[in-house]
Amino acid sequence: MDPNNPGPEQYGRDGAGDAPGRRPPRDPITPDFGQPAPALARTVQLVTGDFLLTVNPVDGSEIEVCPPGERPARPAKYTADERSDRDRAARPPVPPGPSQARLPLLERQEERERLVRLLARGRSVRLTGPSGSGRTTLLDVVAEDCADLAPDGVVRLTGYRRTTGDLLYDLFAAVHKAPRHRPDREELLECVREIGAVVVLDDLEFGGSALDELLDATPECAFLLSATPDVPAPSADSHVEEVFLGGLARAGGLELLEHAVGRDLTEEEANWAGDLWFESEGLPLRFVQAAALLRQRDRQRADEGAVDEFGVFQDVDVPIDAPFDAGDGRDVPLPSLAEAAAPAPLLASRLSASARETLKFAVALGGEVPHQTHLPALVDDTHADAALAELVGCALVSPVGSRYRLAAGVLAQLEAAGYATGAEEYALKAARHYSWWAGHPSVTPERVAAEADAVLAALTALVPVTSPKLPTSLDHGGSSSPAEGEDSPAVLLARQAAPALAAGLHWGAWERALRSGAEASRLAGEVGEQAYFHHELGVLALCGGQLDRARAELEASIGLRGALADKRGTVAGRRALALVADRSGETPPGVELPAEPTPPTGFLVPTPSDDMGTLLTRQAPARPSGGLRGVAKGTRRNLVAAGAGAALVAVLGTVVTLGMTSNNDGNAPADQVRVGPSASQGTDGGGLGADKAGDSGSGGKVGSGSVGAATAKAPGGTGTPGTTGGPTPGSTGDVPSGDPTGTQGATPSKSTSKPPSKSPTTKPPTSSTTTPPTTPTTTPPTTPTTTPPTNTPTTTPPANTTTASGPTSSTPSTTSSSASAPTGSSTPSSTGPVM
Repeated sequence: MDPNNPGPEQYGRDGAGDAPGRRPPRDPITPDFGQPAPALARTVQLVTGDFLLTVNPVDGSEIEVCPPGERPARPAKYTADERSDRDRAARPPVPPGPSQARLPLLERQEERERLVRLLARGRSVRLTGPSGSGRTTLLDVVAEDCADLAPDGVVRLTGYRRTTGDLLYDLFAAVHKAPRHRPDREELLECVREIGAVVVLDDLEFGGSALDELLDATPECAFLLSATPDVPAPSADSHVEEVFLGGLARAGGLELLEHAVGRDLTEEEANWAGDLWFESEGLPLRFVQAAALLRQRDRQRADEGAVDEFGVFQDVDVPIDAPFDAGDGRDVPLPSLAEAAAPAPLLASRLSASARETLKFAVALGGEVPHQTHLPALVDDTHADAALAELVGCALVSPVGSRYRLAAGVLAQLEAAGYATGAEEYALKAARHYSWWAGHPSVTPERVAAEADAVLAALTALVPVTSPKLPTSLDHGGSSSPAEGEDSPAVLLARQAAPALAAGLHWGAWERALRSGAEASRLAGEVGEQAYFHHELGVLALCGGQLDRARAELEASIGLRGALADKRGTVAGRRALALVADRSGETPPGVELPAEPTPPTGFLVPTPSDDMGTLLTRQAPARPSGGLRGVAKGTRRNLVAAGAGAALVAVLGTVVTLGMTSNNDGNAPADQVRVGPSASQGTDGGGLGADKAGDSGSGGKVGSGSVGAATAKAPGGTGTPGTTGGPTPGSTGDVPSGDPTGTQGATPSKSTSKPPSKSPTTKPPTSSTTTPPTTPTTTPPTTPTTTPPTNTPTTTPPANTTTASGPTSSTPSTTSSSASAPTGSSTPSSTGPVM
């Protein structure tokens, strides 16, 4: 069960057993025979910029361009009541038990008034003071004073381990209603530019240009910043006012000590407090911790008095803070000045066992104190949540945002006292607990994001000590390393927490978890998990517009998954990589471009030795070995243009062929084509005119000329140059054996030239007449010469003349040319493509 949200299965009422993700009820008779169905993986869809991100904890997140219907509307702002509720929820949890008295703000009235005055004028202020000087307490009071200054109220943020981008997104989420929406950089700046609020930012960790970027992005906000002196100062152009906060005076320190103890100090205690003031330079934190030492001393004196009066086994109810009489004979010495200057070990030694265990977990996690709801499971004590009240009362922890961590200087003091012994064991236990908790179906991503610092601290502690996964046959020697065959705890924690952090929109923690997981999986030798982390890092980089990093991470993930034959993961990676290529304008993965634009089959390419060109037949496109020539490398536009051009050529050729073969009427538009150059190309320009295929025995190289009357290089070919035409299917240079002339399938049309017997005044070109070969199977029949075309069309129809090859008539035939013309026909077709 989940310690935070106990579900109905805790009491045996599972509800609907068929609901997705629920365990089916166990059979009371045979409980061990059936295995419960595993819970379904939780996937969450987010909109980030113009992407739709599906956080998939199994195969890796999937990213695509967000459909128009999925894009959220412009986010609205919270109302004043909603902001108040969210502000209370963002405060640190109240420790269980009796409420503790709030200490007064002493000797800070001047700084308080100055801060409120500057903020009311719209100025930004940085409050600088050492750790333990009471900056957080002063910020709380000033925030209450400025509640009505700005239209968007007061927004409290923490700068602990936050960058400028993280703070901008935190500010956006604190003011706007945007569930499952993370705007891109441009939209984010547009939204935060309209926020008018007093932003109280505690524990700032950066200055200089980074702070200038934060201030420039929010011109309508007044910032109250809190930082230590070691943080870089604001730039001179930022116009941020500086207010320094020092320690208390001696009188103020004694007054604070009396308020914290709850009684007046004795003369001995006052002198002791004076020495403490000199050593601590008046820091309020030291006086609050000193008050805890005095309260523990009072308790010890009361306990000793009860034992002396009533005996060891007598039950006596003595109030913890009951006053005592200094002259009653019970003397417990005051702590030494060294113990008062570093009081954490002495204070911890007088706490309960659960509180001391909690401190050990905090030391193992680098100062992060787990949430009080996790303490019972970690400490193995059902009442361990009360340990937080002890730690807060002793001032060993201080609030940071919505959680607690060890107060300034306490971590070093506890480590020196031996609390770091066995830190690896405590970190391992915390990691296993958080792994189970983060993957529990009842835990929301927002709650995991709120506990992100403790989760990341466990990862940070375990990654350096991660070792390769042990085989089941090896013995690990009983150390804190994983058992035989067990997955690495660091890898498992990162695997469970990373999707929840992504869905909770805490992407700074998401990135740190992914990088820790990638390093841990590399050290453990878990290749599949390493591929997952690299995939997620690539998706994260793509969402942030870092295309080069995204490409490198995704390619690494695809390579690892390819080695494991992980098809689902490889497909997810290739989809994301294709989106990276689309955004960067590069060639999508798996697509190869030709080295040069290759003409389609049947195109006429000019050659230096022949003015008319050479017909290329069945030429395969060249495969580039590297780089591209003639095409701009990396552009998808060239792919589209090349594909459209090839498709256009094929369509035009098909349309022309259908138009010329579908109608035998002499007045068909295809029969009105005249011989001559095109409007944009001369007759000798070597254009892309389709030519009649020559004899297959000539090596595929034939002359140029009109379609159906080409001047072949092979013997026996005559023709007329200058006819234009497009490539058609079948004009590939391979002439069928049944049609040696290459005219089979062409539609006869009106010729613009006179028959040879009727044109004695015209001589054919002498270079066009050749001797036919002797082989009858490959040599076309002798063709009489024809009259070259002229620019003046002949309107007189040809006479009905009977030649040796068959009659020629201008009357349209109802049959195709292949059926009406003999095989040895010598009447050439002056127009139309070769079929």
